[in-house]
Amino acid sequence: MRKAVIGGGASGLMAAYSAAAAGHEVVLLEKNEKLGKKIYITGKGRCNLTNDCPPDEFLEHVMRGGKFLRGAIYRFPPAATMKFFEEHGLPLKVERGNRVFPQSDKASDVTKTLERACRERGVDIRLNTAATGILTENGHVRGVQTDGGTVEADCVIVATGGLAYPSTGSTGDGYRFAKEAGHSLDSLAPSLVGLETDKKTSSAQGISLKNCVLTARRGGKVLFSEMGELLFTHYGVSGPLVLSMSSVCCFVRVEEMQITIDFKPALDEKTLDARLVSDFSERCNEQIKSVMRGLLPAGLVAPVLEAAKLSPEKRANSVTREERANLLRALKSFEIGGKHWRGFEEAVVTAGGVSLSELDPKTMQSKKVGGLYFCGEVISADALTGGFNLQIAFSTGFLAGIAH
Repeated sequence: MRKAVIGGGASGLMAAYSAAAAGHEVVLLEKNEKLGKKIYITGKGRCNLTNDCPPDEFLEHVMRGGKFLRGAIYRFPPAATMKFFEEHGLPLKVERGNRVFPQSDKASDVTKTLERACRERGVDIRLNTAATGILTENGHVRGVQTDGGTVEADCVIVATGGLAYPSTGSTGDGYRFAKEAGHSLDSLAPSLVGLETDKKTSSAQGISLKNCVLTARRGGKVLFSEMGELLFTHYGVSGPLVLSMSSVCCFVRVEEMQITIDFKPALDEKTLDARLVSDFSERCNEQIKSVMRGLLPAGLVAPVLEAAKLSPEKRANSVTREERANLLRALKSFEIGGKHWRGFEEAVVTAGGVSLSELDPKTMQSKKVGGLYFCGEVISADALTGGFNLQIAFSTGFLAGIAH
């Protein structure tokens, strides 16, 4: 059987390898000049390739498509991914949060290992070859049309990625192929992405907070609330907490949410108030902007005082009880004026994609066109950060590759 794989990223390379290892003739079509362009930028160039946890725990981190992915994650779990890379000569290490990286800290080594494994299995890798359409006949695929001619195939695996980081080649080709084949798409949105806010926190640019609580509410209902790391940027906020919030809330209109930061989650309001009283008493003749440096990084003092409607020059001994209560609220529930999520250009993954109801979860095969498969980011399944999305790519790619 001849299989054509469209896309030389994580899912496509795994699909090509597993298909060839199962004895199939495989052609891998990649429109870029090299394989795995998106892999090169994952994990800040280090490539967090999976998460070393059991399948059940893994599925808890899947935001959309968990039920559909259950079979794939059990069939090819994180342990199988780690075994694959180590058996093919790439030593791994496990870091905080069970994140798995190559010992070399080089994402390029992940791509090289996948490419080498494919070539050893005889995969015909064709770079600079863009698929332009999928050829079908009587409800079954018969090949791929490319910018260089026709590639005949009994099966076609679409592993084109989504819309995230289009500079790496993820320009939505797979969605077009899916629609042309009669598939429907779930709504698309950038996920694992920063939040653009109003300019009240511009003085805090570059400040990273290790232990704060970020909460998002809509109509009084808590949509997201977690403690972790947050980074103030030139456009607003980012960092692990914000990325996670975007994954949970990417389909919620930002203007409908009230997003707040608790700068002092370790202190309840009573304890924090007592701390304020003590600080103001000890430094009674100092301006409040100086006193607040004991509680906040310098760049956050002005925004917090502004939120509390307190003059930075006000002396600590003249702060009223009401003003202190306002300051307490600003410290425990600092409201961010969210404008919108950043775009696909900066998103780690795409939420949404080819509808899972139209795919066989055991094989990733289309229920509409025989011999047509979809895997990786192009399908409507995504997860939180920590190696989970690449594992989804490997697991679904593996199933698509071994399917008959």
